[in-house]
Amino acid sequence: MGVISPLKGQSHTHSLTKKFLSYVLYALLPIALFRLYCHPFPLPQSTTDQLPHNNRLILTTSSSPPLSLSFSKEKEIAYETPCDYTNGRWVHDKMGPLYNGTTCDTIKDGQNCISHGRPDLGYLYWRWQPSQCKLSRNQLESLLCMLAAASNANLVYKDGEDNKFRRWHFASHNITISVYWSPFLVRGVEKSNIGPDHNELYVNTVDERWGADLDHIDMIVLSIGHWFLHPAVYYEGGSILGCHYCPRLNHTEIGFYDVMSKAIKTALKTIIERKGANGNGVDVFLTTFSPSHFEGEWDKAGACPKTKPYKEGEKMLEGMDADMRAIGVEEMEAAKIYAKQFGGLRLEILDVSKLSLMRPDGHPGPYMYPFPFANGAQQHVQNDCVHWCLPGPIDTWNQILLEVIRKRSMQSRREE
Repeated sequence: MGVISPLKGQSHTHSLTKKFLSYVLYALLPIALFRLYCHPFPLPQSTTDQLPHNNRLILTTSSSPPLSLSFSKEKEIAYETPCDYTNGRWVHDKMGPLYNGTTCDTIKDGQNCISHGRPDLGYLYWRWQPSQCKLSRNQLESLLCMLAAASNANLVYKDGEDNKFRRWHFASHNITISVYWSPFLVRGVEKSNIGPDHNELYVNTVDERWGADLDHIDMIVLSIGHWFLHPAVYYEGGSILGCHYCPRLNHTEIGFYDVMSKAIKTALKTIIERKGANGNGVDVFLTTFSPSHFEGEWDKAGACPKTKPYKEGEKMLEGMDADMRAIGVEEMEAAKIYAKQFGGLRLEILDVSKLSLMRPDGHPGPYMYPFPFANGAQQHVQNDCVHWCLPGPIDTWNQILLEVIRKRSMQSRREE
């Protein structure tokens, strides 16, 4: 998902807080993970009215009155405390989900597990608890309240198969949020029934379907991973670099790890150079690989039947999952070093691999389809053990993202 700033070039009173509501580009896993502005469960009529009016963080927009969020001294101190959000455990939470999935019209059909009749709702009553700090649910509820309750999401653009490119506008805050389908981040040709039976990737050329909009984007969240497992031929500098699982082609098998690394490098380098050159700056987040939970082969009746999270130590991040996470972390660290020569660029890894690994219960499974067992038990029902139910565990990713943004905002205020 990506957010295009309301009016490029307009003056704002606080450069970082301007970007707080100019939210999020997801270049994505195979399906858009859009979950920020679904209709929340009932909240107080005004969350900001109940907050103290000292130590204000002003969230400015270009054409509507500024919103304000306030912080107590206690919360300001809490934001100064270092926290590894990846180190923690899932704990039972009687409060349940952060929003009502049955009335959220932005959830893609295959992820709306409740509407599709999933009977066990226990997966909704868990929250991630970091070992050394807390994730405040109220902060995310405030964000949901601002984006959903205070302003209806107006779909202003959709295009592509299954509407893979979508754009919403929130009129009261003059915020635009866009979803870009770009499973490799770089330019690619996806396999199809009328084209090649493998993907084709050009690893040193960014996908301009999202790259062309960079001048207007204030904050970007990139997600990448599972599509690199598919058969593919890779190109670099006009020449064939090699391929992954192409036994019928006369190309060198090189796997996909190095190619994934090159794709992330190209995407981050493009963002840094284009945004750094014009001096506008940007906040960039890269989401680490999110493991799947198939028990058995995905195309041979593999399923994800578990109904509870793994306990701490019960499941370890290892093998391909660990390797793909490491690629993202390493490329982000290298990009941070490269970005130092430019101003206004803030890059951060959003490490969700471990906490996602521990939630085998959070996938649609057979409920990727509406009421799959309505006519009784079926011999074989395809399961989706890659994507996530909404609402569900993936909402925690936004909580962590929001905490990081909040900390940056507080740090920026102290430095002024």
